[in-house]
Amino acid sequence: MLSFLSGEKTKSTGQAKPGICAALDLGSSKTVCFISRTEQTAEGARPRIIGVGHQSSRGMKGGVISDLELARANIRETVQRAERMAGVAISQVSVALTAARARGEGITLESAIARGEITERDMRRLQDAAIAEFQRPDEVILHAIAVSWVVDGQDEVSDPRGMYGRNLAVNMHIVTAPVGPLRNLLNCIEGCHLDLKAVIASPYAAGLAALTDDEIELGATLIDMGAETTSAAVFASGSLARLTAVPVGGRHVTSDLARGLQTPLSSAERIKILYGSALESPSDDRQMIEVPPVAGDGDRMNAAPRSMLNSIIRPRLDETFEMLRDKLDLSGRLDQNHRVVLTGAAAQLPGAREIASRVFGRPAHLAQPHSVSGLGDAVSGPGFSVVAGIILRETRGAAEAISGPPKLNAARSSRGAKRAQPQRETVWRWLAESF
Repeated sequence: MLSFLSGEKTKSTGQAKPGICAALDLGSSKTVCFISRTEQTAEGARPRIIGVGHQSSRGMKGGVISDLELARANIRETVQRAERMAGVAISQVSVALTAARARGEGITLESAIARGEITERDMRRLQDAAIAEFQRPDEVILHAIAVSWVVDGQDEVSDPRGMYGRNLAVNMHIVTAPVGPLRNLLNCIEGCHLDLKAVIASPYAAGLAALTDDEIELGATLIDMGAETTSAAVFASGSLARLTAVPVGGRHVTSDLARGLQTPLSSAERIKILYGSALESPSDDRQMIEVPPVAGDGDRMNAAPRSMLNSIIRPRLDETFEMLRDKLDLSGRLDQNHRVVLTGAAAQLPGAREIASRVFGRPAHLAQPHSVSGLGDAVSGPGFSVVAGIILRETRGAAEAISGPPKLNAARSSRGAKRAQPQRETVWRWLAESF
């Protein structure tokens, strides 16, 4: 696992301004930048959006960079729009990474406590040891979250500081991503003369913006439906407990419609937005929709009943949610008591909520960003949950065992390096010596 960003300092336009945060969501369909200023309220720090830039994505495919020059130009234009609106120039930015390139896994590590009383230092050492245990070549740790603690067999301890016990264990959820896409992301951001402050898994960020505090504490499965990826973040006991994704999204619905109706992709997207639904209606067979022909088939409009759209859309949504449900079932993280919450632009398709409810066997509802001030109507919908969640995380701080940008240079030297002992043996010997 890689541990450090490249040692070279990125070019930047200046020092970060106090109270100013910038977030960037590089989606397959749109690129969005939010700039916020932190305000102090009776409830604590709250971000107010002061600058917004968004446009169709270029140089991105499947949530990763496919053309560096196009992606750089796209980022520069988007950031500049947000800067002009905010009246400030940013020097660093936190960026979302699609869950299709990230994966989460749980790890549990236990150690004896020699002094009896558990200190923050004990907790820090145990978390560091768990992270060291998890190191893998060619992967980077994005998030390392202590989900719960165990003191002498007592489960679900949220904060063991000051408690007495002989043994302390930590259950951690660690989210990783492959090095290649992250190196390309860093290269792209540096090419825009910005520092990369942090990288956040997109469904995790979406959950922070779209879920309520009670949902995060009591348990919820957040489903973020993007253009080419549908991802899930499971929250429980106040923290992220699981993350997974399937490579299917709203753009696949558009492609299905284009093929089924024999119409251009642009026309299929418009038809989906205006008339698309997975819900049946008695009038669907009678309601006819004009369908532009594919180039070369003449200029005469075709017609299709709305029921035909439904018959194309419904199977794709069924497949998407069933694939996601099966992945969560395999992980053992599909708690029947958890709420299901949908967000993301593709989740706004009529019928998505009803199909999700049927597939997951519990009520589902659509959510959009909250706890962020200054969002205009055009950027307050479910499609902006990810970028709003990044702003919230950077404003409030993250209760994670690691912070800052992903670290990319350690594995360069670890490749081919001789390892004196197996990693597990090394970690446990370190624990024995330290405690």
